[in-house]
Amino acid sequence: MAARPAPAPMPDFEGRALEWKLRAIAVPAALLVAIGFHAFPLLHQIQRIWLSMWIHELGHAVTALWSGYGAAPMPWRTAISPDRMLLVTALVALLNVALLARWYASRRWLLVGVAVALLLAQYVMTFVWSVNEATIAFTFGGDGGAMVLGTALMLTFFVGKDSQIYQGALRWGFLCIGAAAFVDTFATWWAARTDPSVIPFGEIEGVGLSDPTKLVRIYQWSTDDLVDRYVTLGVGCLIVLVAAYAWAVRDARRAAHG
Repeated sequence: MAARPAPAPMPDFEGRALEWKLRAIAVPAALLVAIGFHAFPLLHQIQRIWLSMWIHELGHAVTALWSGYGAAPMPWRTAISPDRMLLVTALVALLNVALLARWYASRRWLLVGVAVALLLAQYVMTFVWSVNEATIAFTFGGDGGAMVLGTALMLTFFVGKDSQIYQGALRWGFLCIGAAAFVDTFATWWAARTDPSVIPFGEIEGVGLSDPTKLVRIYQWSTDDLVDRYVTLGVGCLIVLVAAYAWAVRDARRAAHG
């Protein structure tokens, strides 16, 4: 007798239903918790020291690396090479190409677009921008990077089940770190619209001038321009986050209901 074909696997409706509920709740909940931490001085210090500070320094480092400089994030400061380095440019380009090839092979077209954008950004930041422009970029890239990278970390919550980020439950950790970094940074600059005293001007012991002080004193940005540029970037990140959240929740809800 011919062997009977194996029965087709039953659709995992319960798992899909749970996933769309998690997608609907997790990001807003993480943001609310981060806002709660930010509102109380002691919790805010914990939030900054253990979470947002590292993403801030990583923002400096990534902006410098994409501009062709060697960079290594450390507590409260980022070591950046004095000159552009060909090896760094080559390694970053290799990383971008590897991401492009991987995402193209898996037909993840949105991520392919991200990889192309990263390649174009590296070209402009390394070969078009002057040394002065690149230095301004990675100075701005501390708080700017904290908002962009924080948003990117929150977006990892919506990765597919075949991803190691999903299977290893890393998306939960990335969500919490991203929400803390984004809220801690954006809240400061949003408040600065009406209260300039919250801007961290001054000198950091053992490090030197703060980023806002450098941008205003050395690079001649006005305080209004400083605040407007950070707020504009933060609002842009929020728009991307809300759009991705709406799409991901709708997609998961449709899958849950067959």
